[in-house]
Amino acid sequence: APCHPKHPDPVSYSLDGKLLSSDVTHYVIPDWKVVQDYLEILEFPELKGIIFMQTACQAVQHQRGRRQYNKLRNLLKDARHDCILFANEFQQCCYLPRERGESMEKWQTRSIYNAAVWYYHHCQDRMPIVMVTEDEEAIQQYGSETEGVFVISFKNYLDNFWPDLKAARELCDSILQSRRERENESQESHGKEYPEHLPLEVLEAGIKSGRYIQGILNVNKHRAQIEAFVRLQGASSKDSDLVSDILIHGMKARNRSIHGDVVAVELLPKNEWKGRTAALSENDSDDRAPGESPSEPMPTGRVVGILQKNWRDYVVTFPSKEEVQSQGKNAQKILVTPWDYRIPKIRISTQQAEALQDFRVVVRIDSWESTSVYPNGHFVRVLGRIRDLEGEIATILVENSISVVPFSEAQMCEMPVNTPENPWKVSPEEEQERKDLRKSHLVFSIDPKGCEDVDDTLSVRTLHNGDLELGVHIADVTHFVAPNSYIDIEARTRATTYYLADRRYDMLPSVLSADLCSLLGGVDRYAVSIMWELDKTSYEIKKVWYGRTIIRSAYKLFYEAAQELLDGNFSIVDDIPEFRDLDEKSRQAKLEELVWAIGKLTDIARHVRAKRDGCGALELEGVEVRVQLDEKKNIHDLIPKQPLEVHETVAECMILANHWVAKKIWESFPHQALLRQHPPPHQEFFSELRECAKAKGFFIDTRYSSLRGQRNGGACCAFLYLTRHFSLFIDMYRDFKQLYLGIILFLGFLGFAAQHSQKQSTELFQCMYFKDKDPDTEERCISDGVIYSIRTNGVLVFIPRFGIKGAAYLKNKDGLVISCGPDSRSEWKPGSLQRFQNKITSTTTDGESVTFHLFDHVTVRISVQASRCHSDTIRLEIISNKPYKLPNTELFHQSSPLLKSELVKEVTKSVEEAQLAQEVKVNVIQEEYQEYCQTKGRSLYALLEEIKDLALLDVSNNYGI
Repeated sequence: APCHPKHPDPVSYSLDGKLLSSDVTHYVIPDWKVVQDYLEILEFPELKGIIFMQTACQAVQHQRGRRQYNKLRNLLKDARHDCILFANEFQQCCYLPRERGESMEKWQTRSIYNAAVWYYHHCQDRMPIVMVTEDEEAIQQYGSETEGVFVISFKNYLDNFWPDLKAARELCDSILQSRRERENESQESHGKEYPEHLPLEVLEAGIKSGRYIQGILNVNKHRAQIEAFVRLQGASSKDSDLVSDILIHGMKARNRSIHGDVVAVELLPKNEWKGRTAALSENDSDDRAPGESPSEPMPTGRVVGILQKNWRDYVVTFPSKEEVQSQGKNAQKILVTPWDYRIPKIRISTQQAEALQDFRVVVRIDSWESTSVYPNGHFVRVLGRIRDLEGEIATILVENSISVVPFSEAQMCEMPVNTPENPWKVSPEEEQERKDLRKSHLVFSIDPKGCEDVDDTLSVRTLHNGDLELGVHIADVTHFVAPNSYIDIEARTRATTYYLADRRYDMLPSVLSADLCSLLGGVDRYAVSIMWELDKTSYEIKKVWYGRTIIRSAYKLFYEAAQELLDGNFSIVDDIPEFRDLDEKSRQAKLEELVWAIGKLTDIARHVRAKRDGCGALELEGVEVRVQLDEKKNIHDLIPKQPLEVHETVAECMILANHWVAKKIWESFPHQALLRQHPPPHQEFFSELRECAKAKGFFIDTRYSSLRGQRNGGACCAFLYLTRHFSLFIDMYRDFKQLYLGIILFLGFLGFAAQHSQKQSTELFQCMYFKDKDPDTEERCISDGVIYSIRTNGVLVFIPRFGIKGAAYLKNKDGLVISCGPDSRSEWKPGSLQRFQNKITSTTTDGESVTFHLFDHVTVRISVQASRCHSDTIRLEIISNKPYKLPNTELFHQSSPLLKSELVKEVTKSVEEAQLAQEVKVNVIQEEYQEYCQTKGRSLYALLEEIKDLALLDVSNNYGI
């Protein structure tokens, strides 16, 4: 690692060109244990000149799991932090082989110290090196061994080098206190709560031999203390005869593993296998009525070791004062409850329990000893008050491991300028290099109303030979984002734009995402395009062209306007800004041109879709709920998205583009192509789908061989490859943007985090909408619901009006069952429930009975179940076994504006009041809170578990809703 040529002084740098500052007094090298335990302190921007050794980073990856390792990677990539990675194990003078009988921990510390000494000499003995460690033996052994290389504890380093960094020193003291208490407890404890985990080498050998099975632990959030499943992973999924997940029943069998951990499982004997629980929640018994068959036993096992921990930051709630007192003699050591039901309570040491009991707080797990019922952790930071909008949004972000810090000054300095005083223009050089479509093509976009980041546009025209040309054009981001630039590194870290119900967090600064890389109407933009020449009658593809272009979108349409034009309702042009200032003749000519283009695009999309349908493509529809905001970003309403044909038109064009881009990548880079894999699902995932179909009198054959035969006429056997997309039924598939966006490796869990955070934020606003309404008197709390799944003690119901799904109990906590009299109104009476495959019957002791069938429409009362420790949830109660009918049809037509006005008044008012209360009361925690906050599933395979993926008929005409 030679000195950087631009700097006369020795300057350390990593392979990506990131430099360490040369104006520091020393470089600091943390030992592997310091990186593991004090990473949140090393993230303080005040700490500079940090060199992370490869040995320490690998220890974090193996001991702390993927999420912690990704936090470390993001820290190293972040241009705002003065730190680098040094690959000491690949440097000839630094590498040390592990000695016979030497523990892994001692070898890691010795390797890091040896690299620190080399680094000091590499810097010509002019830059002191401070190695910080928690190993007292290493401090004694190495502390004075090499002049210029100092080995001290991390606490001493902070106390002596950073006396003004109070927050870091307090956090360090908290972590040390927690560790000392754990060590004392371990010495005092004689009994074990859990068996010890098997050594890693034993686990690996057992997995290889087939004795143990590797998989990822997934805890059932509805029955978190009882039920978890291990999804097979890696070689286990290929070599095992198992065709289903493995049930882990009870906390003991989970053996200190946490949701998301990669675990090794030992199967129990078949006579000990158990079945899935069919009750609605954890507190409900799973007693079955006479004659009801038990759930079929499934492979059941126990965790014998953890291969990779998935520990991360967790949002928790402190107990109330009464709960603290009830926890025992030591009030400084308390149990906090994670926001995520799937995570066990965490024990931490703090003297601030009473001050923090009204706040959402972030903690980090440090360890989970076999002698302890609960894992041990430490306090990290405060997010905000419980039920405060900003605090709850911050909670959702942390729970999905989403970091949304503002863009740095260095990153913004790389951005182009586009202001009224200095407008951006197409450069002459780019005009020479790119194909100019501004005068030859009618380009337009179709997006949701109010969309600011227009990613893609479409075009269609007739060629001189009579054939058609279809085009898909994507903003050319790479023109503005240079490889390995500060903004490139930041974009890699963010990986995607996060859309929440009331806001978004951009992957790129707004000058790109909402301006120069947004294909707005009437302005010149750089694009990457794919254009096909199609036969004028059959629409078969004759030629395809890929390249960089210059476009000027003629129209920025919203979906509803495009659909109106497609349907021939031309009065909508008054809502399209591009038509407003035209004379009548020009207006008519441009309207005819646009209507022809939309119609032709729709015809082409129908053809492409029919072709895929003919091969067996799956239709995956869902109910998407959008939070509608006004101009001031106040909440207006919860609007279910109405399906339109233009949605399918745009989607089909994008699928076609992604497919052809994948083909191009495969042809150009056959060994490096990263394509989407969507293999056929396990048959167990179809079980409820088959039941539902049977309830409606038809049969679905979901066997793989049957599906393959239906899709391919029995001709294609090579179905499951990396290049095959099961649901779309196309050979190759890849996101068009990844052809040119060389800044992103879009990891699957990041995409899931974006979707999950959006879903959780929508659920937050659903609860905010209903929480202040009286469900007994408020008309808008009564709605029509559809039963979509049967459980032993109730049903799962979907509310189309609000896109809500939830449980409706038919047996309450007092043991009473639901009864519906002659007027169909429900009440609770003594009795029993009997569950069948597609229905459930409630029978009272006096002989009255009512049966609820799968897909029945019922009248439901909606209320909010408040929770102090977790997110609030929607509570559903069946009040009639008949569909809901509004008393006055006219009321329905007025309901939307009524809902809007009420929502603005009630929700916005409550948020403002909460914020005012916080400003008055919060003093101690306000600084940390303000620093963090930023103001403004499963699919077909478990179709009926995730109702948003269930296509339901519109029943509004039949039932007056």
